Amino acid sequence: MARQEGIIKLKGQIGDLAFYKTQDGYQARTKGGISADRIAKDPRFQRTRENGAEFGRAAKAGKLFRTAFKTLTSQLADNKISNRLAKQMLKVIQADTINERGMRLVLDAKTELLSRFEFNINGIMSTTVNMPYTTSIDRAAGLATINFAAFNARDLVVSPRGSTHFKLSAATAVINFEDGVFELNVQDSSTLPVSDVAVPATILSCNVAPAAIKPIFLLLGISFYQRVNGVDYILSNGAYNGLVVAQVSGL
Repeated sequence: MARQEGIIKLKGQIGDLAFYKTQDGYQARTKGGISADRIAKDPRFQRTRENGAEFGRAAKAGKLFRTAFKTLTSQLADNKISNRLAKQMLKVIQADTINERGMRLVLDAKTELLSRFEFNINGIMSTTVNMPYTTSIDRAAGLATINFAAFNARDLVVSPRGSTHFKLSAATAVINFEDGVFELNVQDSSTLPVSDVAVPATILSCNVAPAAIKPIFLLLGISFYQRVNGVDYILSNGAYNGLVVAQVSGL
């Protein structure tokens, strides 16, 4: 793949060259290649078929994961989340030691490899949120919590210019990757001033189905607002709003 340089950018085909636009700019590549029919049938492409099957499975699982947390990811994820999550899901699939290559699956126990996954690579939570917190997932009780001790928001929360307030969010989802279904619960803190030096202890609790038998994901997010005449407007600043997988209970 080549990148187009210069003032004039091309799109379309000229001879054996194809020109097109991506998120990373204008690209160019040669036409042709191996036919899909040959890849599907030729024994020499067995590894290619296996890799393709597993990557497709990873992409599907990643889409379900994003859909489960859609209420948060619309504001707290970067524009390359799909590819990044598919790559991480592929690692989950490759950790399957039960099924043969090409048939490996998203096993419940291996979903813990998604722990600490960042939805916004430009707004890493550990950079924005500097106060310590603890997480817990109680399967028997059907409860997931994030606990913050009292903290100084002015010093411990890195906020964007123009923001006056912020909000912490906890979200849980029990996801069945085999059937493609999930149960979501979201809990937000109150809207807090970024200048507050004495934020009281905060507990965010989300209910999940008691004794759930599928993976439980607990996410932590932060979003920033500007208050004008008593109305809070969310700041869509990609370098600060963030969302992270805080804990996973695979079994």
